[in-house]
Amino acid sequence: MTLLVVGVSHRSAPVSVLERAAIAPGVRAELLHDLMAAEPVLEAALLSTCNRVELYADVDRYHAGVAELSGMLARYGGVGPDELDPYLYVRYEDEAVTHLFTVACGLDSMVVGEGQILGQLKESLALAQEEQTAGRMLNELFQRSLRVGKRAHSETGIDRAGQSLVTFGLGQLDPDRDRALADGAQPDMSWVRGLRALVIGAGSMSSLAATTLARAGVAELVIANRTLERAERLAASLDAERGTAAGSDHAAHGTASEGVAGDGESAGRATVPAQGGQHGRMCPVGDGCDHAPAAAGPRARAVPINAISIAAELKLADLVISCTGATGLVLSASAVAGALGERHAGQGEPALLDLAMPRDIDAAVHRLPGVRLVDIESLAAASADAPMAADVQAVRDIVAQEVADFGAALRAAYITPTVVALRAMAADVVSSELARLHGRLPGLGEKERAEVTHAVRRVVDKLLHAPTVRVKELAGEPGGADYAAALRELFDLDPHAVAAGGGSARSNAEQERS
Repeated sequence: MTLLVVGVSHRSAPVSVLERAAIAPGVRAELLHDLMAAEPVLEAALLSTCNRVELYADVDRYHAGVAELSGMLARYGGVGPDELDPYLYVRYEDEAVTHLFTVACGLDSMVVGEGQILGQLKESLALAQEEQTAGRMLNELFQRSLRVGKRAHSETGIDRAGQSLVTFGLGQLDPDRDRALADGAQPDMSWVRGLRALVIGAGSMSSLAATTLARAGVAELVIANRTLERAERLAASLDAERGTAAGSDHAAHGTASEGVAGDGESAGRATVPAQGGQHGRMCPVGDGCDHAPAAAGPRARAVPINAISIAAELKLADLVISCTGATGLVLSASAVAGALGERHAGQGEPALLDLAMPRDIDAAVHRLPGVRLVDIESLAAASADAPMAADVQAVRDIVAQEVADFGAALRAAYITPTVVALRAMAADVVSSELARLHGRLPGLGEKERAEVTHAVRRVVDKLLHAPTVRVKELAGEPGGADYAAALRELFDLDPHAVAAGGGSARSNAEQERS
């Protein structure tokens, strides 16, 4: 068996290819089942975010597995294999584990250190579990990756460097960004205070965007979504925070919004306006923050996504964040230009942040005079120059340790069924030979019979003890699976007996103790 990942991300492909390779939510379950129907695939999971699409699988043949996973990405992403192949990367065994753990820690994200990925990993695991395509290996791998990601955020300062895509994108839109950088400060979200904002979508990223804007002090917030009920639920939760924020010590402590984003790791790093400080810049909210309480949250309302409602909201909005993706919605340059033409005098042009993949806002909007648009492509370019946190190396050390531990545990678990089958075979031989002995010596007394039985079993146990202990030790090292194969060959173990011994690690351990 081989752990394999085949994928494409913002690090390997241009956004124009990445957005076409995106897997629509409605077909993800079908993709997993098609993978499971492929001969070399034993388990399968999909990780699909705004800047990566990756398939994880346990396969019994490496080259056949790579071919199947690559073909599925091309088929379901709508990109021809010849076009997609140059941008695909392949990781297997320990390299695959290292890759996923690195992703979980936010080190492979467009914005290094962001925590939104943990929520996306949970969603990927939940889908594979719901569709019953994740077996023991992928369940353990993804569960461990979540623990590694949480450990990285709790034991290092990676959060200080990391932002969500929302906060990073808003920082890029900051009209005073150049002045802030010249003064040695970082761009932030202070400029959104008092604005009217439109968030398109009501999924986890949209929820994070809405919550972030509410905490940053926008005056009015409109949530647009194809399913109006979801938009209404999100707007209601923000209104609930508005009701509690005025009496709270910190806007970031509003419990209603902390459940909205769907990812506490990202939501917990929201920001509020600093009272004073350099150029009124923002500061992270955390334990011990001594800034004055933020004002009550914005008025929030929900509208359905259609041409009329979006056009109407574009005329009024100062800031638009779109996070839907794969829904067929595209804000064309002409639609945006038309809305701008009907804005009130002195209202100014809106700032647009497109976090969807595929993109929701036509790239031609960049050419409209006065309009500020930041999308995944421009974020990728900006993040390439972002400074790496000093804690990144500490996170890499955690990943290396966890990969070694997981690999050793996985290899040890892999050899356990072979050891169980070997001991079972030895027990069968002992029972058979004792039965023959007792048949030849029918007059043997019960006491003598018990002594002979005990002695034979002790001899067999002692003969097997050293090799089984040693093979478990060796199994924890790279190439340890070869020792299990050697045992099966030397003792001519029945493959079906070995497979029968491959239950859970707990049951295997119990069998060995017995």
